[in-house]
Amino acid sequence: MNKKIYTAIACSFFLFGCSSSKKIASLIPEKPSQAPDYFCTWNLQGYVTSFSSTESQRNAMNEKNIFGKGQYEHWAAMFKKVNRDLYFLLDDSWDAPLDGDKSYFGSLIVDSARFPSVAGRKPAQRLKILSDKIKNAGWRGLGLWICAQEAPKYKTGDSVEYWTERLQWMDTAGVGYWKVDWGEKDRSPEWRGFLTDLGKQVAPRLKIEHALIPSVLGKAELYRTYDVENIIAVPHTIARIGSALSHLPPGKATSIINCEDEPYIAAGTGCAIGVMRHEFSGKLPNGVQDMVFPPSGRDLKNRIDEVVRAVRWHRIAVPFEINRNEVFIDTMQLHDYWVMEKNETWMDRKAGDINSMSAPAIITRGLGKPVVTLKDGDTVQPYILASKYPNGAIAVAAIGRTIKREYITPRANVMLKTDSLNKPLGVFGHFNELSIQLKTPATIKRIFAQDLAGDRAVDVTQKIIIKGDTVVIPGALIDEIGLMSATKGDKSEPGLVLVFQH
Repeated sequence: MNKKIYTAIACSFFLFGCSSSKKIASLIPEKPSQAPDYFCTWNLQGYVTSFSSTESQRNAMNEKNIFGKGQYEHWAAMFKKVNRDLYFLLDDSWDAPLDGDKSYFGSLIVDSARFPSVAGRKPAQRLKILSDKIKNAGWRGLGLWICAQEAPKYKTGDSVEYWTERLQWMDTAGVGYWKVDWGEKDRSPEWRGFLTDLGKQVAPRLKIEHALIPSVLGKAELYRTYDVENIIAVPHTIARIGSALSHLPPGKATSIINCEDEPYIAAGTGCAIGVMRHEFSGKLPNGVQDMVFPPSGRDLKNRIDEVVRAVRWHRIAVPFEINRNEVFIDTMQLHDYWVMEKNETWMDRKAGDINSMSAPAIITRGLGKPVVTLKDGDTVQPYILASKYPNGAIAVAAIGRTIKREYITPRANVMLKTDSLNKPLGVFGHFNELSIQLKTPATIKRIFAQDLAGDRAVDVTQKIIIKGDTVVIPGALIDEIGLMSATKGDKSEPGLVLVFQH
C-alpha cells in the first residue's frame, strides 16, 4: 500500500490530522494521549535500596536518583517511547526531610535537601523548578504522592486556607496529578470529597486521585484499585474493578478507575494506568531476588512492551467514567492461586503458602455478554474483558491465569456483538480466534492492522475472514501482528489495533 492510502484510512478514523500527505503510515496518532496515566517511583525507590527498610526506600526519593547518570539513577530517562503520554509521579517523601520527621508529611513543600536545585526558593517556585525539569526530560508533567493530612509542622487549623494555598502552588507550577494516599484523613470520604471540590475550583487542571474507600466513587475524578502482590495481581485487580462497577453510585458519576500496573486489563475495561514496573531488571543491588517483581509467573519487568502498547492505545481511546455505559459482570468466578516460594512478594508469606483469589470470568462495558468457548480438551479459560469507548472504539483483552506455579495464557474463541466496526478495534492477549458479529452484513473493503508498540501498519484484508455479518480474526494473526514490533527478550503478550475501511 502506498502512503496516500494509509493516510486516507487514518484520516477517515480521525486518528490524526489530514493536513499533510507526508504523515507516516501509522494507525496510532502522533499526539500524546490525554489519558490520566502515570509512572510511579515507589518500586524504584525500593529497588535501588534493595528494599532494606521503609526509611531507606523513602530516602531514595531525591534529585540525583531521578536525574543523575549513575548505575541506579536516571529514573527520568525511562519509558522513552511513551513518557510524553505519562505523568512522572514522585512517591512517598518528596516533601519530607531525610531525617524521617513525620511532622512534615503533607507539607507539599519540596524538600531542598532531597532536591538541591530548589534551595532558597518559595514553595510554588520549588514546584515549578521540579515540574519544568520533569517536562524537559520528556514527560507529560509532574505528579505527586500526597499524604492525606495537613502536616503537623504547618497545620493552621483552617483546612480551607491550608489546602487552597497548596492548590494554588500546584496551579502556578503546572503540577498535573495528585495521588492522595494514606494519612490521618485517608478514610474520610467527607475530607476526600472536600479536597476534590476545592481542587476543581482552585487548580482545575490538576487531576486528583483517591483510594482506600469505595464510598468516594462517583465523587472522585480518579479512583485507584490500590496495592496488590504482582505474583497474583490479575484476579485481584479484575475483582476490584468488578466490585467498583457493581456498586455504581446514583446519578452521574465522574470517577475513572486507575487499575495501577495492569495495562491490558486497563485497555479491556476502560481504566487508566498507574505504571509501577520499571526498567531496572534482574536481582536487587544486594544480589537478592526482587520480591516485588519476581522472575516467576509473568516476570513483569520483562514486559515493558505491554505498557507501551496500552499507553499508546489511549491515544486512540481514552479511559472513561464508571457509569458511562451498560456494564456486564459475569456471575461465574474463575479461581486463581499461587504456591509461594521465597522472595515472591512484599507481604509476609512463607514458602508453601497458597495465595489465592477469584474474579469474574468476564467484564464488559457497553457490549453485553460475549460468547466464550474453548477448544475440545481445554479446561482453563482466560479472563475476557471488553469495552466500547465513548468515541466508538472497542478494546477486547484475553488475560491469562495464575495457577499453581505458572502463569498460563489459554486460547479461547471469543464472539463479541456490536453495531459496526467503523472505529478502531484494539486486541490484547492470545486468542484462538476473535469474532465480531455486526447488526448487518459487513461491508468492509480493506483492513489494516498494527502492533501498538510499532509505527507501521500492514494490510491484513486477505488474512481476515468475513462471513456475512461476522468478522473473524484468527489468533495466529493476532500473535503475528501484535508482536511484530516486540523488543527482543520482552515477554509481553500481543497488542494491536485494527482499522476497517468501508
